[in-house]
Amino acid sequence: MTPASVVERIWSYDASLWTDSGEDQWLGWLDVASRLELHLDELNAFAEAATEQFDACVLLGMGGSSLAPEVIRRSLGLASFHVLDTTHPQAIRRLEGELDLARTLFVASSKSGSTIETRSHLEYFWERTGGRGASFAAITDPGSELDDLAHERGFRAVFPGEPSIGGRYSALSMFGMVPAALMGLDPARVLERAVAMMEACKAEDGNPGLELGLQLGESWRAGRDKVCIEESPTGFGLWAEQLLAESTGKQGKGLVPAPGEPEEGPDRQPGPLQLSNGYDLGSEFYRWEFATAVAGHILEINPFDQPDVQAAKDKTNDVLAAGEPDLQPQGSLDELLAQAEPGRDYVCIQAFVDPARDMELAPLVARAHESGCVVTRGLGPRYLHSTGQLHKGGPSTGLFVQVVDDTGDELPIPSRSFGFGRLIRSQAAGDYAALQERGRRVIRLRLEDL
Repeated sequence: MTPASVVERIWSYDASLWTDSGEDQWLGWLDVASRLELHLDELNAFAEAATEQFDACVLLGMGGSSLAPEVIRRSLGLASFHVLDTTHPQAIRRLEGELDLARTLFVASSKSGSTIETRSHLEYFWERTGGRGASFAAITDPGSELDDLAHERGFRAVFPGEPSIGGRYSALSMFGMVPAALMGLDPARVLERAVAMMEACKAEDGNPGLELGLQLGESWRAGRDKVCIEESPTGFGLWAEQLLAESTGKQGKGLVPAPGEPEEGPDRQPGPLQLSNGYDLGSEFYRWEFATAVAGHILEINPFDQPDVQAAKDKTNDVLAAGEPDLQPQGSLDELLAQAEPGRDYVCIQAFVDPARDMELAPLVARAHESGCVVTRGLGPRYLHSTGQLHKGGPSTGLFVQVVDDTGDELPIPSRSFGFGRLIRSQAAGDYAALQERGRRVIRLRLEDL
């Protein structure tokens, strides 16, 4: 198939380009930027009013609902905008201590409207603020549980997602542009760049998304499945790794995103970025989305589903129902890394720890690099909504090191029989069990023992 025909079939919404299993129902991201331009007045009016009334904003979201906003936040260096995507009690307490709750806007963002982390965060801050609907907004698909709840509670605003756009492709929809407007990034300029890239991705020649997608896919065919995404102060790799991992990591195949890792090695390929300022995010989000769709064709998978993500959720629910999980250390780091095959394997550090302690993982990261393999890392539960699909559905080349810490005093979740501490411990135990069930090589360490 010629590159030109790939482009033509994408824009024809032709599901047979991939696996012919309903992909055409998930292509709303292709032209969402041009559609969203019709809502700019609404976005700007909302952001202007919120900025006048509130000193800070907290986005409650996970995965596709949080990673694009986090990249935008980092690109702007904002201290007044917070993205809460951890269930660690100490992190939640610390954030609350930094806020004047009466002067804080909370935005609950969940496509499904039922994400356990987001709903738990929402109930916690709803109670802590005394249930003031005017201090809350929501971004969710129409008819979701969150949509109903937001209207019932009189939220300041409810912005609709689009059922034809999956979470990881939603950066240029309301899920990315509402936070962008609240951060002071002009949505019109972001969308203008995105629309320009959209038009460029319709071309047969000089098509930036096609070129990147062909590189990703053809390099994968040649055994270079580790994508070393260029380091960026924006943290763009956080967003791109979900896009690549969740889209391609299935049926024993997959591109392994490795932000910041060196490109040299027989199993590696570059992941170049084209970013000079925050507004370039519009075009770069789009370029990588289009490229991932092209790469999915080459890998012969459906780049819009996530068949193995539910596994960790189910295991977490099982653990929660059974009581307090056992998070004792399991296995030997030396024995695990002794199995490493450079040029084939990768080491994945999965840290269910207070994000403020992330730097304490440095000795472990250094030790993992001594294996000669690509090293990836993720904070739990964030990565469960990001790279977790690849870990379970992708190639069996991962060496997984789960790290847990002391979660401290319990922090109750209103209307739940468990608190945030038990939730994050159950998420760690659930993912460990899901990896074991799939025969993955996994051990568990305690942060305090590193």
